[in-house]
Amino acid sequence: MTTPQNSETPLWLPLYGASFGDAVRRFFRKYTDFTGRASRSEFWWWWLLSVLIAVVFEILLLTLGNVGGVTTSDGTRALGPISWILLVAYLIWVVVIVTPSIALIWRRLHDANLAGPFFFLGFIPVIGGILLLVFYLLPSKPEGARFDRQR
Repeated sequence: MTTPQNSETPLWLPLYGASFGDAVRRFFRKYTDFTGRASRSEFWWWWLLSVLIAVVFEILLLTLGNVGGVTTSDGTRALGPISWILLVAYLIWVVVIVTPSIALIWRRLHDANLAGPFFFLGFIPVIGGILLLVFYLLPSKPEGARFDRQR
């Protein structure tokens, strides 16, 4: 089940051994598709890119955030216009990826033969995030094929 497949794999099947580029392309092609499965490589490549983008925005905000800002009467520094531009750009990015990210999580849970609504466990403080992380790390299970589109 862990043998790499080429990009000719239908979108409704998981792409085991997905490359970084394949994972990102499939993420956007399956934008709102909550059916089927997503392999661990599809899932983790996307999350790596998400974290890298967040880090880049954070670095830019920390280094350029106060440019053009003013010092208030109490000595604190107000955000400059670049900060606001970066914050709005990041907010737009988050809005664009929130639905496909949830869909990817849903499909990853399917690949581990878990129902997609297990996603909602993540709302349980502390333990929910840990449980989801464990579920994301689970190997693919053949039984998860029950979530695939019927031929």
